[in-house]
Amino acid sequence: MNVTIRYCLLAGAGALLLTNVMAVPALPPAPAASPSGAPTDLLPQAPATQAPPAKQDNLQSWTLADARALLTLLKGIDSEGLIPADYDIDALAKAIAAGEGPALNAAASHSFAWLIEDLRDGRTPMDSRQQWFVVDPDADAMPTAKVMADALASHDIAGVVARLTPVYPDYAALKQALAVTAKSDKQRIALIQANMDRWRWLPRDLGKQYLITNIPEYQLRLTVNGKIIRTYRTIVGKPGKTATPQLAEVVEGVIFNPTWTVPQSIVKGEGLGARLLSNPASAKAQGYKVTRSSDGTVTVVQQPGPKNSLGVVKLDMPNPHSIFLHDTPNKALFDTENRAYSHGCVRVQDARTMAMTVAIFGNIKSKSDIPGIQQHVTEVADSGEYTRVPITNRLPVYITYFTMGQDINGQLRSFADIYGRDGSVLASFKKPRVANRPRQSSEEVVEIVDDLQT
Repeated sequence: MNVTIRYCLLAGAGALLLTNVMAVPALPPAPAASPSGAPTDLLPQAPATQAPPAKQDNLQSWTLADARALLTLLKGIDSEGLIPADYDIDALAKAIAAGEGPALNAAASHSFAWLIEDLRDGRTPMDSRQQWFVVDPDADAMPTAKVMADALASHDIAGVVARLTPVYPDYAALKQALAVTAKSDKQRIALIQANMDRWRWLPRDLGKQYLITNIPEYQLRLTVNGKIIRTYRTIVGKPGKTATPQLAEVVEGVIFNPTWTVPQSIVKGEGLGARLLSNPASAKAQGYKVTRSSDGTVTVVQQPGPKNSLGVVKLDMPNPHSIFLHDTPNKALFDTENRAYSHGCVRVQDARTMAMTVAIFGNIKSKSDIPGIQQHVTEVADSGEYTRVPITNRLPVYITYFTMGQDINGQLRSFADIYGRDGSVLASFKKPRVANRPRQSSEEVVEIVDDLQT
């Protein structure tokens, strides 16, 4: 494809994006970065110190009418994939029968607080969320005491509670599926519950524009103002130690024609360094620059080019796992059905177009910017030289794991549980609700590196 034709295609993509983006209010500034470079609002924070539900700020005064509205809501909360028995509805009913006073205030505040926490944060405790490293900001944006005060002030218990449920179309589709599933089909009901809860683990609102990939579906979506602009096939980590974790990060730049410093786990652990040193011709043919330091350490850097293991582009999204989205020279693997081949990073089909779109979209302030940005990005991509294009418009990336949801065609379906992550979530729903849950995972952060073999 020549430059003129490619420019026209990108111009069309830019126009399509502008149609959706120009309606977006002014974007907030990029969040402050930690010393590691990751945005501080997406880094794990200290666990919230949650007071017992019926004490301190969460103990508020309830009228009989509001308490009855809460009881009615709780009795039907299974429609949201939750369990009515979790919220002590018998104790609440007894308190209502006894009339207004301290006992009703304690019972209603307790039941309401637990309901809010589950709808806002998810019912699944952290130790049942395998490889989940997202810290949901909703508890800070919608604290339990404030939500309760709003509900009691408005006397609209159901309406205020409804504002906590996820806004994604997938959640609504799962809720509808739950409503029409036969009560006898317990396995399907459990799977729907688990995946509805996974949406609650995420921020209620993902933003105006973002990239989201569902690991078991092997697909990446670019979404703007609730519309899927483009989808791309993906390759994800192999099951086991190289499984792709679940993350929420922010694209800070697009790297065209990247180099790849091969990790020591491959250079030394898999013997790559020794093999390349013994065969300089092979190293040159594969684009590797191999050096040995005075202490004997072998460093292998793959130079930019079509054989580079990262392909010709990668998205710079700093995180402690070293996970990012990138190209690959092994394009044929995108034609396979089950695409769990990598060492953890997410490889993207047609990654060059995706990255160019992100680089253009990530720097547009007005329509007049499009031609200049497109020309610059095209020249950079074609140069063959390592170049980082910074992103000024905030663009989150969500790496998720749903085993039931809407596919890229909008059809609700199940996806294979390739990492076996359903089991712990399903088991947690069979156990009593866990109170005072931490907001961050205690799992060890494992740095995952992509491979060069498949």
